Amino acid sequence: MRLDFTQGENALARALAARQSPPIDLTVSNPTAAGLPVPSIRLPQAPSYEPHPRGLPAALEAVAAYQGIQPGRVVLTASTSEAYSWLFKLLCDAGDEVLVPEPSYPLFGYLTALECVTAVPYALRWDGEWHLDASNLRFSGRTRALLVVSPGNPTGAYLKEDERAALASACRAQGCALISDEVFADFPAFEDRRRARSAASYDDLPAFSLSGLSKVAGQPQLKLAWIAAGGPGADEAVRRLELIADTYLSVSTPVQLAAPGLLAARGPFQQAVQARLAANRAALAAARGPGAAWDVLRCEGGWSQILSVPRSRGEEEWALALLEAGVLVHPGYFFDFPDGAHLVVSLLPEPAQFARAAAILAGVLAA
Repeated sequence: MRLDFTQGENALARALAARQSPPIDLTVSNPTAAGLPVPSIRLPQAPSYEPHPRGLPAALEAVAAYQGIQPGRVVLTASTSEAYSWLFKLLCDAGDEVLVPEPSYPLFGYLTALECVTAVPYALRWDGEWHLDASNLRFSGRTRALLVVSPGNPTGAYLKEDERAALASACRAQGCALISDEVFADFPAFEDRRRARSAASYDDLPAFSLSGLSKVAGQPQLKLAWIAAGGPGADEAVRRLELIADTYLSVSTPVQLAAPGLLAARGPFQQAVQARLAANRAALAAARGPGAAWDVLRCEGGWSQILSVPRSRGEEEWALALLEAGVLVHPGYFFDFPDGAHLVVSLLPEPAQFARAAAILAGVLAA
């Protein structure tokens, strides 16, 4: 067979399977499993099927209003993963390359391989906050796109205006596009005037912004996401994406009919998430205490938090020790951290549960 993604269980997976009782899960990313008030709306009936390849007009208008662009620049997909797939089909031939951030969510290697595209990692720089340094990017004659995640997962770092301008200059010189994953953009930890706007809102570079109901409205089970196109050639890109969309027709009619109401009702969900993220960040900071050998790295937004941990144990050893104590976390190598001294926790669990887990975590790391 062409693809070989077979991997054996690691020590953490084996230890989790052997547990007699479930741990406090600090890896949860599913808002429907975290006790949050997700928007509730009955999916409309769709007795007739009249497909629109890019999406039904009302859904396109609702997404366009959310993105701040014209409906003609929007293409609906079933997920952001599918959006990536369609963009790779649009931009790349087999063997072409896309630049992907590291550390980041461990998905790009699979998505690119499935499209016969090569993912080339570029390192994010940490100096008290995370940076994307355009001078460190390594383009080749086969580079077709640069991927950014703003805010990053798990770094939480937003793309800044000066970084975006440098990327735009580099991408124009190379003749490649910018793909910006913005699924967590609505969840900043604080205000920062340096932040770039949505990538599709600029006119100096072919760019595609990705998002969807999964994070925006807490509805991952409804399977609706989108591509917003901007910059030179956007109309032609949308025309070609429409052909790809027409080939698959993957987005269901009921969720498209519900999209305007779901987007309009996202406020209470997002407010509840923001309150929970703030409470859990505070609980983690309180659990650390002064003089601790571990630290909570600065986070600008999103649903995750990175911890730096002592090198007296490896990341997997720390994760196993925490699991033995009743708390499940991700070791940093899951996200391709280069130096082996990080853990990643989700800030989404219920606050009382998270506070108990933070206390356990502090005790284990202190030992």
